[in-house]
Amino acid sequence: GDGRPFVLGGIEIEHDRGPVGHSDGDVLLHAVTDAILGAIGEPDIGQLFPDTDRRHEGADSSIFLMEACRRLRDRGLSIGNLDATIICEMPKIGPHTDAIRSQLADLLGCPIEDVNIKGKTHEGVDAIGEGRAIEVQVVVLVNS
Repeated sequence: GDGRPFVLGGIEIEHDRGPVGHSDGDVLLHAVTDAILGAIGEPDIGQLFPDTDRRHEGADSSIFLMEACRRLRDRGLSIGNLDATIICEMPKIGPHTDAIRSQLADLLGCPIEDVNIKGKTHEGVDAIGEGRAIEVQVVVLVNS
């Protein structure tokens, strides 16, 4: 939405608009949270933190990620590695990958070498290519 900050991986990035969302709309942290929850067979982010709950309105998405990490640790598990692909036309992700990797590693409590971030575009095709949407794909390996 216009006037909202563009937050990605816990990092505010200069852009003319931010995401539409109930929380801060950090699509990367939401996708990482869901990947962790899915890997351990837990309910997804929408079930744990519904957008009908006013307590989460405008919330920092790291809160959701921290809960997923707590559930992961409670099972005696840890992050093995994480691979994320951020698909959008703008802003360009490349200049921000180091900061995002560092922030994610800190949030996850793992070495930065275990976090990989890639940026892709849709070459002007569909809602993503037209700059109206962003997509994030995350794969996480958990270790016992």
